[in-house]
Amino acid sequence: MHSINFRFISRILGMMCLLEAGIMVVVLLLAFAFHESLLPWIVTILAFLGLGLPLAFLGKELKKKQATRREGMLTVTFVWLLLSLVGMLPFLLSGMTSNVLDAFFETISGFTTTGASVFSDVESFPKSLLFWRSLTQWQGGVGIVVFTVALMPIFGGGATQLYNAETTGITHDRFFPRISDVAKTLWLVYLAETVLLVALLWIGPMNLFDAICHAFTCISTGGYSTKNESVEAFNSPYIEYVLSFFMFIGSLNLTLVFFAITGKPGRLLRDEEFRFFTFFISSLAFITILWMVLHGEYPTLEENLRRGLFQTISLGSSTGYLSPDLTQLGPFIWMIGLLLMFVNGCAGSTCGGLKCSRFLVLLKNLYNEFKKQIHPHLLTPVLINNRQLSVSAVHQVLAFCMMYVMLIFVGATLLMLDNNGFISSISIACSAVSNSGPAIGEYATSMASAGIFSKTILCFLMLAGRLEVFTVIGILTPYFWSR
Repeated sequence: MHSINFRFISRILGMMCLLEAGIMVVVLLLAFAFHESLLPWIVTILAFLGLGLPLAFLGKELKKKQATRREGMLTVTFVWLLLSLVGMLPFLLSGMTSNVLDAFFETISGFTTTGASVFSDVESFPKSLLFWRSLTQWQGGVGIVVFTVALMPIFGGGATQLYNAETTGITHDRFFPRISDVAKTLWLVYLAETVLLVALLWIGPMNLFDAICHAFTCISTGGYSTKNESVEAFNSPYIEYVLSFFMFIGSLNLTLVFFAITGKPGRLLRDEEFRFFTFFISSLAFITILWMVLHGEYPTLEENLRRGLFQTISLGSSTGYLSPDLTQLGPFIWMIGLLLMFVNGCAGSTCGGLKCSRFLVLLKNLYNEFKKQIHPHLLTPVLINNRQLSVSAVHQVLAFCMMYVMLIFVGATLLMLDNNGFISSISIACSAVSNSGPAIGEYATSMASAGIFSKTILCFLMLAGRLEVFTVIGILTPYFWSR
């Protein structure tokens, strides 16, 4: 096994910091336009430059541009950590908190598109800080590294390893030969969806600023809002229906969305994962709506339908907009909510969670095992889209699912050690690993009351969940570092 190419990692980290410094200039201009303090943004830009320039210089003499999976795994993990560490500065310098852990928690929750927050009064934030908070989720949606791969093809052969280490799913579709072209196309689709949503929200009761921020956090399936009461604050059926539709779109494989909008909708409609996800969401939405109607949760049939649909898609897409607080709806809806958070949307989307493709493989493999009980020598391959998955791919899915469940179990157990309740611990651990945001119980709307140990554990769970578990857990194993 070859030694790790640290110059490659240094170069990528440096370029990411320089790129983020450029993005921060937009926030600086916004602060200037709203007559807000420029100091937090100037200091943060200088911090990104101060780190980016020397890191890029250290990797300047890079002789070997090719990178293995080890460099890819290390790079994406360090990128998310570094950008979160520097990106937390505006929360501290704007005076919104003096707690470093709280600032880091809010930032990594943004970049991982989890949406869990330690703040209960975001309406007191400067507009530039609200914009930055939403922008972290928009960048984290498809992936900061994928974005950079799209803009900076000079990564050379290492681009493939970065892309594979960060993107979600069992396999990664490449409809262009160059991985940079794939990443660029996905980001153009992502940008087009965002612009369309901004326009639709602006037509409604939202002003342009709120429309942009909510478009950022909806398309990325992140869930941050500019209002304390989240989307419910706008009291608009139009807004909820529009966001429901785009949360569903955000849950779909971006590659298939690209084919659908370029004249090949059959690729999307024939996809087995898309059909399973649509059935999964529709079924649980119907059950939720029926439960709400039978219990008279809201006065009219339309409101029960709208709120039930919104809540189901919000949780099933890992967006996590709150409408209403899940805790108020009772244990039956809690179980539906946990199932939605556990599975989530499609591979290749901005969603967190297990992904429907893996869940589908689990179900098919389980069904095959039942058939083998009757016919032990029967050959029972797992088929997805009428294509046989290799045995190694099925084993990888099973291993991932095992690690995913273990991470939630261990995380919840550690949270209980910090005097958190059973229901709260299970729900927030599942929410953090699946990057969903909401929880049940005391942390339903805010993590402000959580202890230092709990917040630290949750930061780790959010990062591990966003980078598909194996990327982060893998670098903690001794074998990863053996030569």
